[in-house]
Amino acid sequence: MNQLLKFNLQFLLIFLLSGTCFTAQSAIPEKNHPSGLTVDFLSHAGQVFRNGYPVNTPLHQAVGRKENFQFAEIARKQPFFGWIVNSDQNNTVQLAYQILVASSLENIQKNTGDCWDSGKTETDQSVNVIYSGKELQPNSVYFWKVKTWDNHGVESVSSPVSQFKTASVLSDYATSRYALQKQDVYPVSIKALSASHNFIDFGKAAFGTVRLTLLGKNESDTVLVHLGEAQKDGRINRTPGGTIRYSAHQLVLKRGWNTYSVVIPPDKRNTGPQAVLMPQYIGEVTPFRYCELEGYSEALSKNQIVQEIVFYPFDETESHFASSDTVLNQVWDLCKYSIKATSFMGIYVDGDRERIPYEADAYINQLCHYGVAREYSMGRYSHEYLINRPTWPTEWILQSVLMAWNDYLFTGNKESLQHFYTDLKAKALLPLADESGLISTKTGKVTPEVLASIHFKGTLRDIEDWPQTGILGLGKNEPGETDGFVFQDVNTVVNAYHYQAVSQLAQIAKVLNQSADELQFTARAVKLKASFNEKLLDKKRGIYFDGIGTDHASLHANMFPLTFGLVPEKFVGKVSDFVQSRGMACSVYGSQFLMDAVYDGNNPEYGLELLTSTSDRSWYNMIRVGSTISLEAWDNKYKPNQDWNHAWGAAPANIIPRKLMGIEPLEPGFRKIRIKPQPASLEHAEIKCPTIRGDVLVSFKNKPQQSFSMNLTIPANTTADVYLPFWSKSQKVTMNGNAVKYRQEGKFAVVEGVGSGKNVFLVAK
Repeated sequence: MNQLLKFNLQFLLIFLLSGTCFTAQSAIPEKNHPSGLTVDFLSHAGQVFRNGYPVNTPLHQAVGRKENFQFAEIARKQPFFGWIVNSDQNNTVQLAYQILVASSLENIQKNTGDCWDSGKTETDQSVNVIYSGKELQPNSVYFWKVKTWDNHGVESVSSPVSQFKTASVLSDYATSRYALQKQDVYPVSIKALSASHNFIDFGKAAFGTVRLTLLGKNESDTVLVHLGEAQKDGRINRTPGGTIRYSAHQLVLKRGWNTYSVVIPPDKRNTGPQAVLMPQYIGEVTPFRYCELEGYSEALSKNQIVQEIVFYPFDETESHFASSDTVLNQVWDLCKYSIKATSFMGIYVDGDRERIPYEADAYINQLCHYGVAREYSMGRYSHEYLINRPTWPTEWILQSVLMAWNDYLFTGNKESLQHFYTDLKAKALLPLADESGLISTKTGKVTPEVLASIHFKGTLRDIEDWPQTGILGLGKNEPGETDGFVFQDVNTVVNAYHYQAVSQLAQIAKVLNQSADELQFTARAVKLKASFNEKLLDKKRGIYFDGIGTDHASLHANMFPLTFGLVPEKFVGKVSDFVQSRGMACSVYGSQFLMDAVYDGNNPEYGLELLTSTSDRSWYNMIRVGSTISLEAWDNKYKPNQDWNHAWGAAPANIIPRKLMGIEPLEPGFRKIRIKPQPASLEHAEIKCPTIRGDVLVSFKNKPQQSFSMNLTIPANTTADVYLPFWSKSQKVTMNGNAVKYRQEGKFAVVEGVGSGKNVFLVAK
């Protein structure tokens, strides 16, 4: 007995010395720390760059150094924080968080939040958490971390420490951005055209320049460097036409081995007064995939020549898509890469021809960026830039409201709405309405006061689609991209946009607690919808006219009302049939709204047909003609001055995640998610879709009318409504092997309120 007692005492001593305790709280394991920390949407606010290249110098050591460092600067007096909640268990909800913000690395390592210690704050909020500590000082580096508690009783360990630097001037509202980044890309192939002439292929086009390490034997040795986007007969196409880029640069070699960087001269067209300019630490760039080195007779290896590319920081691993359709996979790769490649200015621009932001480009680019990256700062900055620098088309002005609402839906952050609320109300062009609620730019209502309210100096013009007949090299017999649209004083497309803008203004007013405005905008939207369908809908044919005064009906006059929810239920079928009958009779810009209309009309067979088409009006044609970035138009013949680096041609980068795979926010900031795949005949597909709260993973196997299985992972701190095929009332729907209740919604069986984590759904007859 004494020996047993002695053993037990020894065991207890060891147990206590090990730090183990018998309290209920400490028995709960600490794990799954928060990840993906953001400050003002920036995931890597502490990253330091030198001349565009990431370096290993910590932010707090880089500040004040003489090197040409770049880093993000937070200009808000009260920045907002966010993080991803992690858990190994399903149905996880954050119950509380604790944020520590410190003025030194030493303090944060000691768990001392000398600037802000939020304490254990009981809330499920994990995004858009406003800093509420001591006043932040300009030009200062701060350190922060966060820990969480969840509904399973798990207290996480603290996240890794994150850093950010404040700007020299702090304000109540500002949108932060990253510095531009550079990356070195080596050739995929080098082909000798002669003893002193080599053709180099880097595999993909990108904006940047080329860096060469060459041997000079004489002081007078000269080589000619050719750069271009297109190739013909195994060489760079030196007369590619349009705005497809080709340039030649003479390089005089020094004796011995030296490394040379080709300096790109500025182009008068894209460095004018309205253009956005490249920052000095980057220098001028040109888009190119191919390089020819002419006049160099020495051996040339792949490590001697580098494509030095420029882009807004982009993580390729944040998104993924693959399916049973090889064409669809190639279209995804093209469009995803296009978003990275065209981010070279840190703001959405129209490609390389003008380098000017346009609302239509920015709207599509914004949605595409959301589809392929957990990145919101560039989209917000671009949208806000355009509020004060609008462009001339009427529809483009209206798109500012649409971009503002997208920003809020995907981020859950309403501060941009608040700051620009007055501007957004002006952008809806309410003063242009007649007594019926329909607007026009041709009835004398575009006054100087209206133009001033939208910050525009010029003439508003309806655009419908672009290009139009008789311009940009198109003759009068060439149809352009408008499907024969007949312009009238009151146009259908403009008023469809106006309805969407007014409807979203009502939602914005509700978010901002502007009750009187909400009632006003809601009433205007109701009145406008009634007038729209009374005056623009041909009830005999069941389709829409182009405008008041013509009986012509174009694709555009019908796809926009379908996209924006204007079509009365009994006419949806006829409008959808008409839209399908017109094919891809729109530009790459218009295709965004056509694809939205097709999928929102629950016509996934036609949607898949368009996405995988190999006609000359298809995304595959962009690949076939030789581009690795989406084009400005379907083909040169449809826009003779087009460029080969236009993000508004990359709509599948958002259509595939949002519509085909069906991942969209039901509540702002992805607090609640809709998962509504529409696979049509697609046999299988998988996607990794980033959101502000973490990744959504969806994979399915599909045998139409027989079986459909789906693996779904949604982030912690969210829920989802899951849409599955509905074939008949006799079908069986299971979740993780157990029968599950659902409601029927058209062709879908909807399982509501699915919690976070991993779940397997099966539909079978």
